Amino acid sequence: MNKSIQWRLGLIVLSIVIALFLFLPSTPLGANLPDWWRLNVSKISLGLDLRGGSHLVMQVETDKAVEAAVDNIIADLQTTAASQGVAVQFSRNGQDVTAKFAEALEDKVDTFVKKTYAILVSKNRAKGELVYALQSARASEMKEDAVRQSKERTERRINKFGVAEPNVYKQGTDQLVIQLPGIKNPQEAISFIRTAGRLEFKLVDNDSDLQKALAGKVPEGREILYSEGVGETGKVSRQPNLVFKQTLLTGDRLKEAKVSIDEYGKPAISITFDGDGARVFERITGESIGKQLAIVLDGVVHSAPRIRDRIAGGSAQITGSFTHDEAARLAIVLRESLPAPMKIVQNVTVGPSLGLDSITKGVRAAVIGGLVVVVFMIIYYRLSGIIADYAIVLNLVLLLGAMAFLNATLTLPGIAGIILTIGMGVDSNVLMFERIREEIRSGKPPRPAIDSGYDKAFLTILDSHVTTLITGAMLFMFGTGPIKGFAVTLCLGIMINLYSALVGTKVIFDIINSKWKLEKLSI
Repeated sequence: MNKSIQWRLGLIVLSIVIALFLFLPSTPLGANLPDWWRLNVSKISLGLDLRGGSHLVMQVETDKAVEAAVDNIIADLQTTAASQGVAVQFSRNGQDVTAKFAEALEDKVDTFVKKTYAILVSKNRAKGELVYALQSARASEMKEDAVRQSKERTERRINKFGVAEPNVYKQGTDQLVIQLPGIKNPQEAISFIRTAGRLEFKLVDNDSDLQKALAGKVPEGREILYSEGVGETGKVSRQPNLVFKQTLLTGDRLKEAKVSIDEYGKPAISITFDGDGARVFERITGESIGKQLAIVLDGVVHSAPRIRDRIAGGSAQITGSFTHDEAARLAIVLRESLPAPMKIVQNVTVGPSLGLDSITKGVRAAVIGGLVVVVFMIIYYRLSGIIADYAIVLNLVLLLGAMAFLNATLTLPGIAGIILTIGMGVDSNVLMFERIREEIRSGKPPRPAIDSGYDKAFLTILDSHVTTLITGAMLFMFGTGPIKGFAVTLCLGIMINLYSALVGTKVIFDIINSKWKLEKLSI
């Protein structure tokens, strides 16, 4: 046996050993499956359709993202105006910015606004008041950015929550599809994911009558928000707070959020703003000494400390009735706050029994299809058919090993891709065997006929595999969910099939020819 054959045979044996080590578990997956088709792939991540879990469709409320951006613009305008001595008061009305001032300052204020934020365009003019709207193109960009950021931050949240192999992708213009395979507590995960984490700072109105407001007479520009706490009996109590609607600062300016301990030794969340946020926070606290500043998270007042002095440095603390785990998760939510709230459009829970049934049927289809192909190849190509069957087994072993190595997720369409790989593996061998038959009919001895058959079939096999690989790559790049699962196994199967067809089977023929001088080939 020459060195070329030894090297190729050693490479094949090594690849088989590595693949088996990668995907074979200590215990087989699916104890309820019949023994004769039990699939040992517990080291391969299973998708939602096989493992069970939750399938969510969530809609991003993009208008809220635009309103949050306008709040930040107003905070910047107010802070910059104060530093430049421009006497004007900014507020938000929907997605518009309203500036109120003395009539004589109209031109000065208009120039200041347009110079500071060119994306604002004049909408209405009145005595002592100017109304600005965002440029329509910029508002559309903000909505697109909100969906993109919601996707990215949702993925990071899920990863920190501990869900294995989540799948998040965009659907339509403002919807996200979220697949959470194998989660043990779906409702807790869903609650964690959909929490917007919108942090707002608003002044408390202590001068107006709270009772009248609760009776329905809410003063203009105010709203009632509730704070929640857990009493000694364990019951949740809700306390009303009358606060100004205007948001002075949002959590978009956060640089850090981490768990800390408050003055009473209880878990709290310490937050730090970025440079612009710190500047705005310093102005707010400097202008509101003696007032209460409500720290509002997703519409709930967590604390409302009284401002005793100007606070520089941009640091604050959120206190409340938190456990350490609650504080840790709230810190994650704040760090990965969503640009806009999301509402559930669809919530489907896939039970593990459905996944087990899918595995059973998928494996059964693969085994039955594989057996039919194996028997056909032996009957039609005799000894050479056995070599082709060995290539099919080599394909499957290396494919499962590659999926385990790449931590690829196996889905039900992925099982279909594996079955398709079996068919493509056979197709490659059929092309080569038919070429070899033609060479033998032309009078060539077995060894030259085999070499010539492989050489002549090589370009045809390569062409068919490369074109299919390009298609599979496009499916993976632009497809979503089940389509990606199919594309993964298809692409891996195609590349492995080239190796097993052109190297794996050829080395067997070379070994046979080196051991015995064949005068006739069983093909």
